[in-house]
Amino acid sequence: MLDTGIIVPFKSPYGSPVLFQKKHDGSLQFCVDYRALNKITVKNKYPISLMADLFDRLGGATVFTKIDLKTGYWKVRIAEGDEHKTTCVTRYGSYDVLVMPFGLANAPTTFCTLMNQVFREYIDKIVVVYLDDIVVYSQTLEEHLEHLRKVIARLREHELYMKLSKCSFAQK
Repeated sequence: MLDTGIIVPFKSPYGSPVLFQKKHDGSLQFCVDYRALNKITVKNKYPISLMADLFDRLGGATVFTKIDLKTGYWKVRIAEGDEHKTTCVTRYGSYDVLVMPFGLANAPTTFCTLMNQVFREYIDKIVVVYLDDIVVYSQTLEEHLEHLRKVIARLREHELYMKLSKCSFAQK
C-alpha cells in the first residue's frame, strides 16, 4: 500500500488499530478500526437511498447491467490537513491514510455524493446508484449499448474502475 500512495509513514497523536481480513476470494481486505474517531465525528445526514426506491425507478426497463466498482472509496482524497485523523498503527509503524477508508462514519455518504455528481445527468434516467454499485437500465438492447458507452466513458473520465468479476452485462 505504501507504493500506491494510499498510506504514508507518519507520527500522529491519533492512531487506530489495523488488521487484514481474508476475503471470500482469498485476497486480503485492509481494515482499520475507526470506532473511536467515529464517536467524535459530526455525522453527515445525507440520505442513502432505500433499495426498494431504487428498484421502483427501473420502470419498464428490460435490459440491465450491474457494475461494481473497484476501490471506489479510495478515489476520494482525505481533506488536506485532516490526514492525521486517519492514522493507523501497525507493529511496523504509524501511517496516515490519504484516501477515504471504508470504516469512517461519513464514508458511505461522501461516496454517494461523489457518485451522484459523476452521474448527475443520468440518475433516474438510465442509471441508479447504490454506494459503489451501478445499475444501467434500458428498454432495448440497442439503447442499452449506447447507455453503457455513456456510463463507461463517465467512469473512465473520473478514473473509476470496474471489478469485472462482480459485474453482469446486458441481462434480461
